[in-house]
Amino acid sequence: MKYVCDVCSWVYDETVGDEDNGIAPGTKWDDLPDDFVCPLCGAGKEEFTADE
Repeated sequence: MKYVCDVCSWVYDETVGDEDNGIAPGTKWDDLPDDFVCPLCGAGKEEFTADE
């Protein structure tokens, strides 16, 4: 699954993760910490929309 930031359109792809920010490939969205924020704009998880 992919999740798109509604504020800046940055995409979190579960298969890729975000190694630049310490998130390993294969990390599921639900396994990200509740205080996860978009690395580009700082929006919280509630500002992301699932995009298959």
